[in-house]
Amino acid sequence: MHRKSLTGLLTAALVAGTATAALAADEIKIGNLVDYTGSTSTVSKPFSEGKIDAFEWINAHGGINGKKIVLDTVDYSYQAPRAIAAYKRWVSDFGAVAIAGWGTADTEALVGFLAKDEMPFYSGSYSAHLTDATGKVATTKTPAPYNFFYNASYSDALRGMLQWAAEDWKKQGKEGKPIYVHMGDNHPYPNAARKAGEEYARELGFEVKPAIQYTLAPADFKAQCLTLKETDANYAYLGNTAGSNISLLKSCETVGVTAQFMANIWGFDESAAEAAGSAANGVVWMVGSATWNDDVPGMKLVHEIAGGGDYRPVHYVRGVCTAYYMKEAMEWADKNGGITGPNIKKAMYQKTDWVPEGLEGVCFPSTWTEEDHRGTIDMYVYQGEMKDGKFSMNRLAETRIDRRPEWLGW
Repeated sequence: MHRKSLTGLLTAALVAGTATAALAADEIKIGNLVDYTGSTSTVSKPFSEGKIDAFEWINAHGGINGKKIVLDTVDYSYQAPRAIAAYKRWVSDFGAVAIAGWGTADTEALVGFLAKDEMPFYSGSYSAHLTDATGKVATTKTPAPYNFFYNASYSDALRGMLQWAAEDWKKQGKEGKPIYVHMGDNHPYPNAARKAGEEYARELGFEVKPAIQYTLAPADFKAQCLTLKETDANYAYLGNTAGSNISLLKSCETVGVTAQFMANIWGFDESAAEAAGSAANGVVWMVGSATWNDDVPGMKLVHEIAGGGDYRPVHYVRGVCTAYYMKEAMEWADKNGGITGPNIKKAMYQKTDWVPEGLEGVCFPSTWTEEDHRGTIDMYVYQGEMKDGKFSMNRLAETRIDRRPEWLGW
């Protein structure tokens, strides 16, 4: 080969290598866990769509200080081993600087890996354990310094709903102790808030009956509903996700349960109500952001991110909030030493009562500190109503629970 040709090839290779390096430097790689095919798919899908649409919108409008987000999305079917395998690939081969995660079992299983790898992880799990960043609480087995989520924890959300229930009991003028029952699968996700809820219910004056188990997978739950009916419960908490709860509500309607159902934040939504039909009438549940039709300034941006005026469910909006907290943390990190795990983590502590720019009135103001990852303790209480075959949702209250030190981490 002539020397001139060899030189030309080397030059071309160097140019290509430089371009590749430059391209890599302009990319921010994020792993994204979703459940489109597993037992939590009914709620993971709209939440994940909110995240993905938001990241696409961010890329189309300048990225992170000019750097594009490269999102690697994995549908793990709510199987924790598959989530762990995806995480290991993201760390070893993909070069992720942060993870947009999903479920409780897999998030809890990854806590130790995240701390070792200094990998920020923004989950769709709101397990209170994830809020104890330093392990200062005696019951915390593993500190969670790199775990974040946008929302009140499952435990705090249940405490807020119990506050509402206690007030509801008084407003109705009923005498004696109201009876409370926790319901859910024997699984880390529905169990995450059980003890916290039962203890706080007793503190508020409820009589607490033994928990009733029903599976995360939809099934005929008439037996569980008959058990619930025998407890004479006034308020029953549904710890599972929407697909399972739809079956339970229908089964309980069949056997004539009269308890007031209260669903966790992933346990009920507009789609669940339509599927449950008349059984959805009166269900109370938590909502962690403004909703699609709310007249708040930031909803304009949510509509633009969604690409039009088609209605998006409540989980979609929280997905947008989650992506935007990640966006602004990465922007800060980029200007303060680079987009690395430790810098993204540090960025999360830079603001108090933090609402991402453009989402005013949509996301609750949130504050994270090095020891306390309870971003927000605010939440809305909504109630569903079925009338003439049409569903509507009505805001009953906005609750805020105390930020008690002993409630950190559980």
